[in-house]
This record gives sequence, C-alpha cells and structure tokens, in this order.
Amino acid sequence: MDSCLFCRIIAGEIPSRKVYEDDSVYAFYDINPQAPVHVLLIPKKHIARIENLEPSDADVMGHLMVAARKVGDLLGLSNGYRIVFNNGADGGQEVEHIHLHLLGGLKMGWPPYQLSAPSSN
Repeated sequence: MDSCLFCRIIAGEIPSRKVYEDDSVYAFYDINPQAPVHVLLIPKKHIARIENLEPSDADVMGHLMVAARKVGDLLGLSNGYRIVFNNGADGGQEVEHIHLHLLGGLKMGWPPYQLSAPSSN
C-alpha cells in the first residue's frame, strides 16, 4: 500500500529506529512510547486489520509472535513484557496495518486502564 505509514517505514521512505528485521517482520521503537520499552512489530505483508486475516496468514501471524520473543530477548526483558494488538477505532488502532505493541521495562498491573462507560445516544 503506497499510502500506508507502516509500509512506507518498511520501504525505508520514513525513518525509524529499527530493533529487529527478518524476511517477514520489521520491528522499531514507537515514536510515542507508553512504557520505558515500546516496540512495534509489523508484518511486511500489508494486512489492515484482524478481520482482514485469511487462513493463509496464520504463518506470518505466528512468526510475528516468535519475532516478539526475539525482540524481548534482544532488549533484555527477562522479567516480562506485555504484547498488545489494537484492532479498529474502538480498539485504539491508529494505523490500518496490523501491528503488535511490545511494552516493557516496568511492572504492569491489571486491568491496564479504566474502561469508560458506553456513550448514550
């Protein structure tokens, strides 16, 4: 996708602070970190959202999780980290390209946020 921010980062058209890369995945530091360590892992194949996944995408999505483990190891996050997928507007997805947030460098609690009541129309 020519206009996709993440596709342009993968292509080198937009600079990023790369953490990890292989044939299927590109990982880089988030420009608006929500934790001391905040890395985005994106498949090189453009898939906009979870509902756009096809059965043939199972390998790339599984590989994304294995790459997350590698990034956690590379960054020395031996005490753990959180992995988050945001999907769609209500899920907080800001870029229409599936991506995994790897957050670490601090002890996290649960729930991670306060849920807001649905708006009444």
